[in-house]
Order: sequence, then structure tokens, then C-alpha cells
Amino acid sequence: MGGSGSRRTLMVVVGTRPEAIKLAPVVHAAQAHGGFDVCVVRTSQHRQMLDAMIEHFELPVAVDLDIMRHDQDLAQITTAALEGLHRAIDEHAPDCVVVQGDTTTTFCGALAACYRRVPVAHVEAGLRTHDRAQPFPEEINRCLTAQVTDFHFAPTPRARDNLRREGVADERIWVTGNTAIDALRYTLRRDPATPEPAEGPRGSPSEGPAESPSG
Repeated sequence: MGGSGSRRTLMVVVGTRPEAIKLAPVVHAAQAHGGFDVCVVRTSQHRQMLDAMIEHFELPVAVDLDIMRHDQDLAQITTAALEGLHRAIDEHAPDCVVVQGDTTTTFCGALAACYRRVPVAHVEAGLRTHDRAQPFPEEINRCLTAQVTDFHFAPTPRARDNLRREGVADERIWVTGNTAIDALRYTLRRDPATPEPAEGPRGSPSEGPAESPSG
């Protein structure tokens, strides 16, 4: 598959502001590791809100699918994202596709990778309300994403337990904390006037909330 020599290519898919914020630390860590080539693909599901985050976190965008059109419905957004992501995967041949959260971009990124037999990593995996209508379509997106994910990065033990109940093997789940805290720390380094995050109950601000209805 992709990459040169021992290096591996990570394709990181973003489409909304929360995805850019929460995946920026993953991009930065992969860049610092030295063993990865990072390819950021943006669907621009929420272009105006996404632009500022791409610039703030200095994300190296390789592909902009620019899928949004006026008055699109969910089926049209899904079709445009899935087709565009298929093309991006074919062009860049990643070794792994990384998605985050519960958006239409998240699900399409995971599904496109699955169709191309590329492993999927899901950041913020396992959050559930157990009600498909709340929130809609986010609860559906994250449940379906879990079905095609190979590496589940759960923010909390509760999210991990949700995945276990759905039959995901322990060796495919990692409890990582909330990457939004890492994004905040990046911002603090850029702007020291920003208030420090509060410590979590076990002294780790990366623990994040026990549950969240939407990413």
C-alpha cells in the first residue's frame, strides 16, 4: 500500500470544525513521529467554520472535495462525500484512514476506506445515546462507523464499554482521553492568555466527559 520505504501514509478526513479541532493533535503527533506521511482530506461539509480551524492548526490539506451545495439533502451530501473520498483514497493509497466523531463525513470516510480495504481508525469512538433519533443523523453515523472500524479510540471508559457491548474485541479498543484537550493545549502555547483547562477527577484533563450526545 502507500508510503515510501518504512514510512506509512495516514489519510486524515475532516469536514467540520469539531473534526479539525479534535484531529489536529493526531496530525501533529503523526508529523512529530517521523514514520508517517500525513494526507489531510477535507470534504468541506462546513466550509466557512472549517477554514479558520485549518489555518489555526496548520493542517496540511492535500485534497479539498468542496462537496457543499445549496439546499443539499443528506443523501446528496453522502453521495458527494463518498465518491470524492473514493477518488482521494485511490490517488493517495493510504495505509490507514483516520476519522473522528459522528458526522456524515465521518461515516463516508470510514465506508470509503472499508470499500477500498484500507484500515479505519475512529477517534472519539463509542459515544452513544442509544436512540437513533437523538441526535439525528449523528447517532446513526457513529454506530455505522463502528461496524467498519479497525482501531477504536474511545475517549472514556464508558465509551469503551459501549463498544464492548456491541461486540468489539478489547484488543481493538484504546481509551485515549479527549483530543480536544490536546487541541486546547496547542492553542495555549500559541496564545498564553487563554485560560488553563481544569483538571479531571483523576488529575488528567484528557479524560473528557463521561458521555456526549454529539461530536
